[in-house]
Amino acid sequence: MEKLVYVLQTPADHDGAELRAHLVGDVADAIRKCGGGEISVDVHDEHVTQGAERAIRHLDPPVNAAVSFWMQNADDRGAAEEAIMAAAERAHGYLVVESRPLVHTPPKGERAPGANLVTCITRKPGLSNDVFFDLWNNEHRKVACETQSTTAYVRNAIARPLTPGAPGFDGIVEETFPIGALTDLKVWYDCDTKEELDARLQRMVSSVTAFLDLSVIESVPMSEYYLG
Repeated sequence: MEKLVYVLQTPADHDGAELRAHLVGDVADAIRKCGGGEISVDVHDEHVTQGAERAIRHLDPPVNAAVSFWMQNADDRGAAEEAIMAAAERAHGYLVVESRPLVHTPPKGERAPGANLVTCITRKPGLSNDVFFDLWNNEHRKVACETQSTTAYVRNAIARPLTPGAPGFDGIVEETFPIGALTDLKVWYDCDTKEELDARLQRMVSSVTAFLDLSVIESVPMSEYYLG
């Protein structure tokens, strides 16, 4: 089995509800017809607009959705990829290796509770594979789990791009937070006082700057829809 992840760029003023309907409808149907399954759709829709200040955007148009699914053979993705590409101004596909440091089971066929922060990451220049993955998988995992209110955590390490011209990301991360985290940093960082918040923020900043190139990061709150 192989896992595929596509990130979709749409205009900043896109209609999130319309995009969601298209992705969970026609696009999901096209994926299934190609033999894909375990489909998940993340989309910046009306349920997460209050989290606009949490977004970090560098691409134009910005990333506003992600679609992931599994196939026996990624070479059979043709019609699914065409449907995904038609749903956005631009879309980029990647073959990934998935790991789940924190596991949850979202409800099938409906919006999952909370908000999913979908983040496309690129390693800090000059880091070797060994150092990058050690910092990401070990040190940063510990920091993320100990400083945040995260309830689910999916790491997608990119094995190779599937579409021409795809940005050179090294990973795509999905982290699930309580919906209140979108408007309250103390909820995000699971703390009660400003002193605790400042300490946790500093620990997080130190961790991410050690292994990520923050000048090209894309990080967007989205709603998660697990379709199975």
